[in-house]
Amino acid sequence: MFITTAGRTTQTMIEIAKKTALDLQVPYVPREKRSVAAITSEQDSDCFVIGKDRIELYKKNEPQPFFFHPNSAMFRVKRLQRGERDPFIDAASLKEGMSLLDCTLGLASDAITASYVVGEKGKVTGIEGQRYLSYIIENGLKTWGSGIDKMDAAMRRISVRNAEAFTYLKELQDESYNCVYLDPMFEESILESDGIKSLGHFALREEITSAAIEEALRIAKNRVILKDHFKSKRFKRFGFKVLVRKSAKFHFGYIEK
Repeated sequence: MFITTAGRTTQTMIEIAKKTALDLQVPYVPREKRSVAAITSEQDSDCFVIGKDRIELYKKNEPQPFFFHPNSAMFRVKRLQRGERDPFIDAASLKEGMSLLDCTLGLASDAITASYVVGEKGKVTGIEGQRYLSYIIENGLKTWGSGIDKMDAAMRRISVRNAEAFTYLKELQDESYNCVYLDPMFEESILESDGIKSLGHFALREEITSAAIEEALRIAKNRVILKDHFKSKRFKRFGFKVLVRKSAKFHFGYIEK
């Protein structure tokens, strides 16, 4: 991994790039008008590109970068503001003042929606095992402007932890959170957005085990929630009550404490 800047480099970008390189303890490489493809080939490495408004993460030989965007959280929060329901919030039975541990943060759309619902008195923590994804997501949650004040505040409240989920779970006290959320890579493929596909180039794939479920149940006061493909056998294997959604490619399941 190395850090560089966008094509039209400014002194501010260079300063941010050098700081990012120090934060991540990886080299800073001047852009010098080279294309991303050329510079990643020369360095034989993936890279961060510091732009004017965002940080992009490029996999070597892949044209589409990963960058933070609140993804589905934008329209989900707007629906909640109109008084409509959200399937994830229903599965978790989240209310104002509650707490949620998201064990697979990803693009953080579920964590953002949860943070909006639980409000200032609540707490949302997201775990991301891949250190570079964790850095980008944490930075994006702190800086992204959605145009919705309450959603921006919800993003700023999310606490990001760079850790392997099972290891992190074992360090927590009993009933530390109202809800523990698991959103593993699906066993069946789904036609995904470009954002999800680019995330997949870097994301760690941690299998859900009986031991992980036991830890999640120990930590949760109220519910453990699982999001998975509608064909997944994990719901039955681990005893989740499934909230079936007609025509949806994935369902939510929960275990009530």
